Amino acid sequence: MKEFDHLTQMFTAALERVDPYKMIVNHVRLEGSRLAVDFEGEHHDVNLDDYNRVLVLGAGKASARMGKALEDILADRITKGLISVKYGHAEPLKHIEVVESGHPTPDEQGVGAAQRIADLVRGADEKTLILNLISGGGSALLPCPLVLDHPDGPINLTLSDKQNMTKALLACGADIGEINCIRKHISGVKGGRLLRLMQPARSLNFILSDVVGDRLDTIASGLTSFDETTFEDAMSIIEKYQLYDKAPPGVMRTLTLGVQGKIEETPKPGDPATELATNILIGSNQAALLAACETARGLGYNTTALTCALTGESREAAKFLWGIAKDVRKSELLVKKPACIIAGGETVVTLKGEGKGGRNQEMALAFLAEIARDELKGRDIYFLSASTDGTDGPTDAAGAYASAELIELAAKAGLSINGSLKNNDSYHFFDKIGYLLKTGPTMTNVCDLHMMIVI
Repeated sequence: MKEFDHLTQMFTAALERVDPYKMIVNHVRLEGSRLAVDFEGEHHDVNLDDYNRVLVLGAGKASARMGKALEDILADRITKGLISVKYGHAEPLKHIEVVESGHPTPDEQGVGAAQRIADLVRGADEKTLILNLISGGGSALLPCPLVLDHPDGPINLTLSDKQNMTKALLACGADIGEINCIRKHISGVKGGRLLRLMQPARSLNFILSDVVGDRLDTIASGLTSFDETTFEDAMSIIEKYQLYDKAPPGVMRTLTLGVQGKIEETPKPGDPATELATNILIGSNQAALLAACETARGLGYNTTALTCALTGESREAAKFLWGIAKDVRKSELLVKKPACIIAGGETVVTLKGEGKGGRNQEMALAFLAEIARDELKGRDIYFLSASTDGTDGPTDAAGAYASAELIELAAKAGLSINGSLKNNDSYHFFDKIGYLLKTGPTMTNVCDLHMMIVI
């Protein structure tokens, strides 16, 4: 239908705006021996002749596209490179090795990539320039379980420890900031620990944000930023979600020793290692949201950007957005019809069922449940919720659509909206009626977009 086509066009425009390749090549250039970087009024200039080696390293769903851009700019000036990306997100590169790894649950491929990157930066000196390419997914794609000699007995965290901890955090509904807080404190590279390994080399770090608020210490668990969270914060998250029995014993021992001050904290503001790093934010959810708004206006809609910081439970966010859509339909509150309202952010799902889905599909299904309860059966309201990386949860879909027309399709297919919600089975619901949005890997990642048309 026309409205769904329009929503898809808006989403596509958003993806094009935050294409990591374009974000690099449009703002980074080589002028003789000087590498010049200009982003949002920030200017950085590096004389490559001051360095004997240039390393390109990184992790994240968008890192391969970023790497392709740097290869096109620097070519043979790159001495060596290694990046870890999600399976299916690789690019054919000449100077940078690409390792495909597990996401959202880390795997041995990621561990191997992390260990090799750690080895590379340990050999860096003052004559080494490191260009880090960091994007969403970097936390899972660069797992480096903490290993330490300790007076109270060695700490030897394993991949299994990290996998089980990640699964427990995802299942309980912890948000990305909480998940990353714990990840930082059981990792050998996150929370700024990579900065300590890179000393005394200088680094330029190109970062594509996938977190609400664009905090550098949260994106990919702050590989190249100081960390404001502590072991005590990590332990408080365990307590908040009552994960004492679900957290692996090795993780609990590590956090306990950290709280007792027996393990060095992650780097904090003012740490000498942070002085050698320049972090450059190259893209965010806001940029994608604004591009979608521009396209909506071009399609003839009165458009408003609601927020790029929508968080909380997906189902509750759906109710909030539904309420806004109803107000616009009834009284043109907020914006006049034909209207388009766009929000961005990253919600969570607390798993209670055994179905398949992701936070965006769950939001679309919860929105459809509100349509089913509406006195007008959702007339004149159309909705799309989708992830900008093209993969919503452990599925091959970016998200899903919702409108009154889908109620009848679901009934004919014998599907129960409430039953599917109860079982967290949004994927199979929308798959059976043909209203999943499938883009394939987009090679970028800047959170999610939620878009409504009211006519």
